[in-house]
Amino acid sequence: MTTLKRNSHWMVLLLGTVCLVGAAGVWAQRDEGLKPSPMQHAQDLSSAFRQVVESSLPCIVSIQTRGKSIAVNGGNPFPFGDDSPFGELFKNDPRFREFMKQAPQQRRQVPMGMGSGFVIDSSGIIMTNTHVVQNAEVVTVRLHDGREYVAHDIKTDPKSDVAIIHIDAPGDLKALPLGDSNDVQIADWVLAIGSPFGLDLSVTAGIISAKGRGPGINEQEDYLQTDAAINPGNSGGPLINIHGEVIGVNTAISTRSGGYDGVGFAIPVNLAKWVSDQLIEKGQVDRAYLGVGIQELDNKLAKSYGLPVGKGVVVSQIMPGSPAEDAKLQPGDVILSLNSKDIRGASHLQGLVVQMDVGKPYPMTIFREGKEQEMQITFKPMPKEYSLRGGVNPVEPEAVEETKSEKYDNLGIKVAELIPELAQKYGFEESQKGVVVTSVEEGSPAETAGLSEGVIISKVGDSSIATLEEFHNAVKTQSPEKGVRLLVRTQRGPRFVVIFDDAEKQDK
Repeated sequence: MTTLKRNSHWMVLLLGTVCLVGAAGVWAQRDEGLKPSPMQHAQDLSSAFRQVVESSLPCIVSIQTRGKSIAVNGGNPFPFGDDSPFGELFKNDPRFREFMKQAPQQRRQVPMGMGSGFVIDSSGIIMTNTHVVQNAEVVTVRLHDGREYVAHDIKTDPKSDVAIIHIDAPGDLKALPLGDSNDVQIADWVLAIGSPFGLDLSVTAGIISAKGRGPGINEQEDYLQTDAAINPGNSGGPLINIHGEVIGVNTAISTRSGGYDGVGFAIPVNLAKWVSDQLIEKGQVDRAYLGVGIQELDNKLAKSYGLPVGKGVVVSQIMPGSPAEDAKLQPGDVILSLNSKDIRGASHLQGLVVQMDVGKPYPMTIFREGKEQEMQITFKPMPKEYSLRGGVNPVEPEAVEETKSEKYDNLGIKVAELIPELAQKYGFEESQKGVVVTSVEEGSPAETAGLSEGVIISKVGDSSIATLEEFHNAVKTQSPEKGVRLLVRTQRGPRFVVIFDDAEKQDK
């Protein structure tokens, strides 16, 4: 058993090293009649990592922050100072001193934080995370050689979690080269360098586990996922490829233990560079916006449209006065490409849109009513109050007189005209169009799809509906094989669902 484990160990090293040295080196050794040993492969891999670390460490910094002091329980039982008139009045009164000892007291505590960063310009410009330095009164930067400087001119972008800080250091600083995160591939070797738990400049190794992650941490997300160990304090440090180039900014972990669980996230360096360039130049980040609600084209929706899974995103909502409204986009459109780039998902589209030039027209390909269409879209500046997320808390429906409903046994729902009383009951504006679900049968296809009482249905397939008759006619045109595609609205916003008559299809 021990031998098997050792052999497996060397096999992993062999495979990893072949990726590193490349096929050319292997063939050269064969031509010379040499047989590389597992130890040689391990040494080559170790040597490559060591060279990257030696060139990178002088560019990486540790960051300590001090926030505003806050009041907490406990403290001096006699809180008045010597110069206070209250102190003079009560200092000789033993009864007051005894009272103060027994009463809950307040003391001041100064929040402290830690993180990492790296030099991107030899003039003293350092990149890190917004959450590392935001709301800090003092930010202290410690260089690789131990020198410390107080940072100034701190500029942050909470939407992306990228921040830029400056230090007045001599001109011997070395900038870490930035790579191209678009070239990163799954299974590429990477190194994460930072100060986890305050341990300055620690190095961990791993691979790129996935791309395009959006775990819901920030408003703008397109994370690289890695299994290189990332822990508290690593935030703001670089994720480096085997060429010594930054390909990501370590920013978060997914954990149940509070520490490393094998899933870390890094902001792609291309996004971080775009944000940092604007922070340096203008002190803020100007973004373009489209003004739509979108959702992923999952298996059920893709089947209902007759499109491949993951090709494009579905428009579920159009914001008033937005570029999307100006371009005549409609709920139910599938955005397939923007500026000749195929859309892989919601975060991909979001990342493309925000970096578009305002006022310039761009080509967009959409799928509408069974065919592709070309259109032009001209973006506007994102309003300051605009959030990349939306939604409000649902309200409890109030009692209302029974309204005429129509039952659809194949779907397992009852629907009714959306009269003003029902709109008010379920917390919608009276101008809202559609029909309302008044009941959902237990175990029905509709319940499996997530429908519930109070949901508004405003579109069936490609047809907008406002009456029971329109709903009835539209449902009849839907294909049972592809499912019944509905645009529904709850208090949390609109979304598309697909209901299949067959419960087994529903679960697939």
